[in-house]
Amino acid sequence: MTLRSLVPASLEQAAGTAYVSIGRASAAPRIVPSFVMVGASRSGTTSLFRALSAHPAVVRPVVGKGVRYFDLNVTRPWSWYLGHFPLQATARLRSRGWGEPMAFEASGYYIFHPLAVPRLARAIPEVKVIAMLRDPVERAYSAWKHESARGFEWEPFQRALDLEDERLLGEVERMTADARYESFCHRHHSHRSRGEYADQVQRMWEHLGRDRVHVLQSESFFAQPEFEFARVLDFLGLPDFRPQAFEQHNARPGTPLDAGTRRRLASHYAPYNERLQRMIDEPLVWD
Repeated sequence: MTLRSLVPASLEQAAGTAYVSIGRASAAPRIVPSFVMVGASRSGTTSLFRALSAHPAVVRPVVGKGVRYFDLNVTRPWSWYLGHFPLQATARLRSRGWGEPMAFEASGYYIFHPLAVPRLARAIPEVKVIAMLRDPVERAYSAWKHESARGFEWEPFQRALDLEDERLLGEVERMTADARYESFCHRHHSHRSRGEYADQVQRMWEHLGRDRVHVLQSESFFAQPEFEFARVLDFLGLPDFRPQAFEQHNARPGTPLDAGTRRRLASHYAPYNERLQRMIDEPLVWD
């Protein structure tokens, strides 16, 4: 249990709002993120976020793990975004003896939002991104359970899959036409589409370059956390470090996915998985 976990959510949110307001007034000396975890959602990003946050040379947003600027808040001023991060002087005090500090955030919708990565690339040209990908079948089912528990999904899983194309019809076009438009269905009902990873990785490569994108398979991370964490640090150019523990967070247990729906999804994802495997040139653990 941490001090942060003991603070009521309402109080933490109020404190965060106050901090960002103050931060906007002093945006210039604040540290700009060097890397961003872009998702995918329900793929173990919280676990990796906490491990990285423990590194002495890494600083996280002052409140929360993700700012959600490049997907949901891009119409706000740049100073609003920077206001979520510590002062450069404060960050250097934390990283003393470990080199220059690196700030980061983790927003799980960035990888799927059609405009988030292009916006990120324009705003922070040298940024690196980490994409944590999970078995798309399990990810889809986990996302449906998560959205159902939050009240954002009300259809049974198979029915939600049947409705997905209809729900998402025209939403990307609306998002592209109006930066203020936030698509409820694209954000909360894209259970199957978010697992079509090859297209999302291709978009990151096009806007950031392959050398600034690190694709990490969730199953590999949880099976060999020290090895995969070392690979992440090497990608970021950070000194070697090991957190006290690698923990799994936000798991949502429930009824196992039935075999028929699993086969249906596996068949859908087969061509995407095959393409992704060729792209990253390593076996997919889940396939």
